[in-house]
Amino acid sequence: MKGLWGLLYLGGACSLAGLLVGGCGGDSGSEPAPQATKLVFLNQPGTVEGQVAWDPPIRVALQTTTGTTVTGASADVTLSLATNPAGAALSGTTTVRAVNGIATFSDLALALPGDGFVLKAESAGLTSALGAAFSVRITFAHVSVGNFHSCGVTTTGFAYCWGQNAGGQLGTGTLTAEQRPSPVSGGLHFAEVSAGDVHTCGVTTTNVAYCWGVNDYGRLGDGTTTQHGVPTLVAGGLLFSHLSAGETDTCGVTMGGDAYCWGLNDAGQLGDAVIGQHPVPGRVMGGLHFSAVSAGGMHSCGITSDDIGYCWGDNGVGQLGDGTTTSRADPEPVAGGLRWRQLSAGGIHSCGVTTGNTVLCWGFNNHGQLGDGTMTEQHAPISIMTGQQIASVTTGRVNSCAITATGAASCWGINFSGQLGDGTIISPRPMPTLVQGGLGFAQLSARGEHTCGVTIDHVAYCWGFNAEGELGNGTDQSSLTPARIAQ
Repeated sequence: MKGLWGLLYLGGACSLAGLLVGGCGGDSGSEPAPQATKLVFLNQPGTVEGQVAWDPPIRVALQTTTGTTVTGASADVTLSLATNPAGAALSGTTTVRAVNGIATFSDLALALPGDGFVLKAESAGLTSALGAAFSVRITFAHVSVGNFHSCGVTTTGFAYCWGQNAGGQLGTGTLTAEQRPSPVSGGLHFAEVSAGDVHTCGVTTTNVAYCWGVNDYGRLGDGTTTQHGVPTLVAGGLLFSHLSAGETDTCGVTMGGDAYCWGLNDAGQLGDAVIGQHPVPGRVMGGLHFSAVSAGGMHSCGITSDDIGYCWGDNGVGQLGDGTTTSRADPEPVAGGLRWRQLSAGGIHSCGVTTGNTVLCWGFNNHGQLGDGTMTEQHAPISIMTGQQIASVTTGRVNSCAITATGAASCWGINFSGQLGDGTIISPRPMPTLVQGGLGFAQLSARGEHTCGVTIDHVAYCWGFNAEGELGNGTDQSSLTPARIAQ
């Protein structure tokens, strides 16, 4: 007999299983080849980053009973999760064929954070192996809050969202709310995301713009008013450096410095003088070149490349900061001749940080959201937190927060749900009050009844209202102080 059948015939010493896991001996008088009987993990994941392929790759050896790797063995090895605390799916190639007695898994990853994951290795005819427990973390670069949802981008460029999802604003492909960070569908790498009231937009690392969620008024910019539960390309083929999602609209700055807006334009907040809804990006009038824009309630603000601040849209309570209450359909300079590093458009107020690191606010002030110690509206910028060096400011619907150069966070305005993070529900707070916990923040985001931020060491926290899971801490319990996002 020839070939395999001949080997099987010669004394029955060589079986098919033997060929697969250990090979066969030569002459009848030679020592039999070692046989693989079990699987053994050669290395373990340890603590890994969400959605990032594990490095070094996981290696599983086919070994003898005494622990020797059988270099001639070849068999299919499959990895799965024996313990899965987060209900995560193991991505990548989970079945590979061993080469020289070792199976190498080069692209495995887990998207959901948690502690106590355990791998299991299996192969037909061999004793399976369990790995050691390991953890998955997501390390945030920045976060953005919507009305009842939140989103963030990790330091490796993956987008996560959590909270309310009735309109698909989490981008997960479902309408299921999430109390913990859940990966945005599509595997895209984002440079930033921005959460509006019930929609979210983001710019990829290749400057392509996507939006998802509720799409009435065309706020997703895809040329329709159809809701989308996954990232959908913004129409027009423009490349963006920055996007800002507002209550019912979105604005962005292209790589060439042109500002575009889309969505509802009932008060001129799109800056193109055409009242109505705009389902595709339209260029903001004035021929200005912008470095940043911020979409608020019914108004928008932006900073030009020479640090001049402009606002446009509704101005009934002075939220444009031009010294009047006259609404504007095109950009109008903010009064005072100041140079700006950042502007943030809130519900019906605005705040900004100058190039000299001072913070000023203007507009409606019924709950002290301007932070000047009064509840009097201001039609032009008024200084607050004088004598302090301010790194950034963020405005919510009726509250605001700022970070100093040392990372200390303060908030002011409405506080019925604890969105100021001072440990109370005392409201209003017309003066800046320190966020509790002694954390050093690099970035903050405020909008509705909750606030989120990322510390200097990239740990994300949220506080305030949490009935929809928008704090991302795995519960629906509100928090009056910063609560760490679930890991």
